Amino acid sequence: SPCDTVTTGYHSYCAGEEKRVGTRTVVVGHRPVSETDAYVAQKFCDNRIVSSKYTIWNFLPKNLFEQFRRIANFYFLIIFLVQVIVDTPTSPVTSGLPLFFVITVTAIKQGYEDWLRHRADNEVNKSNVFIVENAKQVQKESEKIKVGDIVEVKADETFPCDLIFLASSSVDGTCYVTTASLDGESNFKTHYAVRDTTVLCTDEAIDSLTVFNLCLGLNYKEKIYGVAVYTGMETKMALNYQGKSQKRSAVEKSINAFLIVYLCILLSKATVCTTLKYVWQSNPFNDEPWYNEKTKKERETFKVLRMFTDFLSFMVLFNFIIPVSMYVTVEMQKFLGSFFISWDKEMYDEEIKEGALVNTSDLNEELGQVEYVFTDKTGTLTENSMEFIECCIDGHKYKDCMPEADGFSQTDGPLKYYGKCREELFLRALCLCHTVQIKEGDQVDGLIGHPEHKCTYISSSPDEIALVKGAKNYFSSTKSKLNPFLFSERYQLLHVLNFDPVRRRMSVIVRTTAGKLLLFCKGADSSIFPRVQQEEIQQTKVHVDRNAMDGYRTLCVAFKELTQKEYDKIDRQLNEAKMALQDREEKMAKVFEDTEADMHLIGATAVEDRLQEQSAETIEALHAAGMKVWVLTGDKMETAKSTCYACRLFQTSTELLELTARTVGESERKEDRLHELLMEYHKKSWTLSQEYGLIIDGSTLSLILNPSQDSSSSNYKNIFLQICLKCAAVLCCRMAPLQKAQIVRMVKNTKGSPITLSVGDGANDVSMILEAHVGIGIKGKEGRQASRNSDYAVPKFKHLRKLLLAHGHLYYVRIAHLVQYFFYKNLCFILPQFLYQFFCGFSQQPLYDAAYLTMYNICFTSLPILAYSLLEQHISIDTLTSDPQLYMKVSDNAMLQWKPFLYWTFLGAFEGLVFFFGVYFLFQNSSLEDNGKVFGNWTFGTIVFTVLVFTVTLKLALDTRFWTWMNHFVIWGSLAFYVFFSFFWGGVIWPFLKQQRMYFVFAHMLTSVSTWLAIILLIFISLFPEILLIVLKNIKKKKHQWEFALDFCGTSPPVTQHTSFVCSTSIKVSAWRSS
Repeated sequence: SPCDTVTTGYHSYCAGEEKRVGTRTVVVGHRPVSETDAYVAQKFCDNRIVSSKYTIWNFLPKNLFEQFRRIANFYFLIIFLVQVIVDTPTSPVTSGLPLFFVITVTAIKQGYEDWLRHRADNEVNKSNVFIVENAKQVQKESEKIKVGDIVEVKADETFPCDLIFLASSSVDGTCYVTTASLDGESNFKTHYAVRDTTVLCTDEAIDSLTVFNLCLGLNYKEKIYGVAVYTGMETKMALNYQGKSQKRSAVEKSINAFLIVYLCILLSKATVCTTLKYVWQSNPFNDEPWYNEKTKKERETFKVLRMFTDFLSFMVLFNFIIPVSMYVTVEMQKFLGSFFISWDKEMYDEEIKEGALVNTSDLNEELGQVEYVFTDKTGTLTENSMEFIECCIDGHKYKDCMPEADGFSQTDGPLKYYGKCREELFLRALCLCHTVQIKEGDQVDGLIGHPEHKCTYISSSPDEIALVKGAKNYFSSTKSKLNPFLFSERYQLLHVLNFDPVRRRMSVIVRTTAGKLLLFCKGADSSIFPRVQQEEIQQTKVHVDRNAMDGYRTLCVAFKELTQKEYDKIDRQLNEAKMALQDREEKMAKVFEDTEADMHLIGATAVEDRLQEQSAETIEALHAAGMKVWVLTGDKMETAKSTCYACRLFQTSTELLELTARTVGESERKEDRLHELLMEYHKKSWTLSQEYGLIIDGSTLSLILNPSQDSSSSNYKNIFLQICLKCAAVLCCRMAPLQKAQIVRMVKNTKGSPITLSVGDGANDVSMILEAHVGIGIKGKEGRQASRNSDYAVPKFKHLRKLLLAHGHLYYVRIAHLVQYFFYKNLCFILPQFLYQFFCGFSQQPLYDAAYLTMYNICFTSLPILAYSLLEQHISIDTLTSDPQLYMKVSDNAMLQWKPFLYWTFLGAFEGLVFFFGVYFLFQNSSLEDNGKVFGNWTFGTIVFTVLVFTVTLKLALDTRFWTWMNHFVIWGSLAFYVFFSFFWGGVIWPFLKQQRMYFVFAHMLTSVSTWLAIILLIFISLFPEILLIVLKNIKKKKHQWEFALDFCGTSPPVTQHTSFVCSTSIKVSAWRSS
């Protein structure tokens, strides 16, 4: 064993939060050495990953607690208890049965969704890993890994926990790790096995973005061995997940607000009826009518207690104004509607053979209200695939535009006198000036006698790999044309002047076989241009600027020839700087600066970080829909900035404001410079005609969120936020996972609480996915942590367009209509019940039979609105996807504001008045039956209820724009079921009922012709305002289409001609042609 014990620091840090630091002693292989025999082992958590909410044991109490937090559910629970305890005019079944139905359906739906999360967790927790125990290889499930276990990880596998690297199958004890799931960087990092026991307690070792032997994904070594130091929910990724909170949509908040209004209406009705009852009973004759004399117990009861009991009874009588069944209908609409997202064939990706995934259906409508989109870059906007596509040599552009060409094809201007030699010099520079390592693969079949090796390139920079691959291909093509008998050129690598973010360049010094000494240098244009001959810059600069505007990643290449004397001096200075005990980095930088001077510019490269298909078009569509897009990435600023230009987040006309380490500086008083920049940007003259973009990095964000105690301003956060909100786009680079979540939280908690959406593909994106109102996971190449912890998962970023603009828009319109319709139809239902109390002495006599009270919301009126909320398309999906501006018409919760709510409320009140007083005045003194009898109170209530059911159902039919067979079936079927049920309920003597109030009431009612006429007349009067409104809207729409068509054709029609519209952009004219 390389080491026996390892002491390591535990650190979880997020800007703005308190640091939590601890230490742990890990015994490798669970075998303590003699010095630690008395040591009592610490207890650590197992390696289970948990993304689910419930367990078998806590599901029932936890789910019930969450459901009864809803106002309507809690209210109906109280009503049910009142009905059980107090003698009320209606049976406890009328409120208990709907409540039980709602709670049960919701629990089943949420339990099913959590079971899917459990299944996804088990895929990870039950995966097989190999552990070394007693010098033997043992296979275990991932969840059974314990701290101290020696874990074997093979090439291309993901590490099951946080490990310290002990040994490798390679001779030099190295492994190459990609940290894409931690910080978004897909480049490879070299790690070395520990030599002996190491204490890892430095700040660098536990920094949130420093890997330092905490491995994430192994590449290009057969296998390595590491000791588990953090497992399960204590791993770096799990600590960055944050806790899961119950997300509630804006629609649900609107529902709660409307419920409070209706609860106030209910309390007002109960108070009015209770007061008027005792006013009416103040007359002795009315106090104890002969048909309803009080009992002795009632006479002896205190009046205040009687009033309170009567108040509760009126509350129970009118309680149906609170639509408890709305919640179960909403839950069913969300649950069933989520399948339409999963079934969408246009969101199916052939490459990974998967479609969209819905992890929670509670936020379907929130997809139609998004105002801010926060997206990761690597693997989300880009494919993470670099390609060397273009270069400039001596001011002339070269591009691989013809496969048969000899390497590069020159696309502009004549060759200079250097000719092919200049091209070869450029390609030699690319082949030599890099830090790429090559992993030789297995032999593959090639030409006879010439087996080929499949090589893998490994580097800390994906740009370098792209350049080396391109140089190899083009250089080989050029040399093969000039010299069919290929030979290898050999160079001796003398020194590597490594890249650093301050110099922004790297160099190599090589010796040719002829003894010539050459220095090749490549780096950013701002770093190379000041160090080359000035007359060589202008032509190359034009191409560099053009490539940068196209979103390509650019580097400039230069060289110079060294004499032996110059090289000896450089070699001596480098060795002295490396051996310096003080100011070593400064001395090294001084030598580099002197060495990389007076060079000659050869050319520049253009590398494309290939965007995902339609990423740019998707971002443009989101912008057009009124959303602001922010890119949050752990990648470098230059890389991220190029991607933002390529995906059209930044336009060429965008004025960029920069808050980075480069602009703030590295001085001890960085806060002062930051304060100056913030004040400068804050006081800037912002104009509507100019688009602004902001770039900020992680270190500057930490300064803003956590200014030092003696800084000149403690209000950085508010000023920064105001600047951000004025910008059309924001780029945040070098972000730690929790910093991404902080950015989302900061915007989410601003004034107005804008709806936020986060989208990412890696584990480093989980924090912001959980923080946002809506979290979207991309099923990318960096594991499935993001898709497992997200609310929705899609295969590609382009699918976000349809998910938001089409599905989100429609789901919001549907559920908003559902909510308003429920309040409307329940007001229509209860208002006649309230008015009836004025005609029955406030005796709490129900207007409707108990069966009608129970069945109204469950059976008679629930299915039509459910079908509508699942199938309605007021605008076609293709139109919604192609015209993003339609998204803005329903943004900011437009359909659930107070104005539409009041419209629906007044409509319900108007129709409720028509139902009651229409029946009252039409049938007040009429002998309606053949035997001369007048209808009784149950017949009166049944007529009102019949008009009610038909009116609210036909109202929904008038609102429907997209008819399917299912809409027809549930609308006309519900009306037919009501008629059938009424005949059946009134045609049988039920033994469990004490009084057969409804016996043959419905049948006798329909024997009267005047009843039929009255029902039809009242339905028409109730719906007349709606019919009139629809007619006026259609006239206005036709007029608009007519004017648009005339403008499109550029002609005026003869008055006598007939025109029929085919679509919104063309007309078909019959019987005449324009001259």
